[in-house]
Amino acid sequence: MVKTYDKAPRLSFRLSETAHSDCRPLPELKTAPAARPKSCAYHIVMACFLGGQVLMRILRGKVNRQRTIEQMVAAGPFTLTPVLLTNVFAGMIFTIQTARELERFGAIHALGGAFAMAFCRELAPILTAAIMAGQVGTAYAAEIGCMKVTDQIDALKVLRTCPIDYLVVPRVVACCIMLPVLTVLGLVLGLAGGAGIAFFLYEMPVGQFLDSVRSLMVLNDLIAVLLKSVLFGVIVALAGCTWGLTTTCSRSVGQAATSAVVTTWVGLFVVDFFLSLVLFGGSGVAPH
Repeated sequence: MVKTYDKAPRLSFRLSETAHSDCRPLPELKTAPAARPKSCAYHIVMACFLGGQVLMRILRGKVNRQRTIEQMVAAGPFTLTPVLLTNVFAGMIFTIQTARELERFGAIHALGGAFAMAFCRELAPILTAAIMAGQVGTAYAAEIGCMKVTDQIDALKVLRTCPIDYLVVPRVVACCIMLPVLTVLGLVLGLAGGAGIAFFLYEMPVGQFLDSVRSLMVLNDLIAVLLKSVLFGVIVALAGCTWGLTTTCSRSVGQAATSAVVTTWVGLFVVDFFLSLVLFGGSGVAPH
């Protein structure tokens, strides 16, 4: 015979009843309020202070060469392809648009000079800096922002390593070195693209195009382009590092990367305006 236990269901009912009677609602977890985002003026001031500290360390020779070479490799070769493609097509587009207007007035022979005045002086440096800002500046902001959120920067301080010496200075120096190099390469490819379009579409000899470029573009213009590129490299690196170092939480890492590239583009055009005003503002012919 199989023995049955009539009290088992009653026992289980009592246990379940006791369990339900002991259950209490969990207290609501109060989350800390989200940090208020810093204003653009705050980041500009922080970038100025950070730039001053970087300049002092460079003048004192406190530059980590190994870290600088690593950042040069990250900022240069990985940005080379988009820089070259952008400058080539920009040079061809500019040549088409300019030649169309010059042909109406019978001044197609001045196409190279117009190309030198606009593309070589302005478009090539600003396009190259904008591409570096989109690829390198955002990477700086995201990388340093993640390090700030995960307390890696505090760990560097515990190890008696200055975050500015280890993170910021190599990035600024790398951008100041690689951006002029990329600008010159983009300028050469842009000239080649413009000369090719002028030859195939408007039957303008390449030699005539280059002679027109040399007639209006002198050595001082090339020095001014290199000077612009160095300053643009400073802006790209400082903007990315500043937004990364001021990141407050994990949710703001993506916002820091986006804001870094937008701030960099605005700063590039503002600085480019004042540089053009100083370097090329008085180079025209005075009216009689």
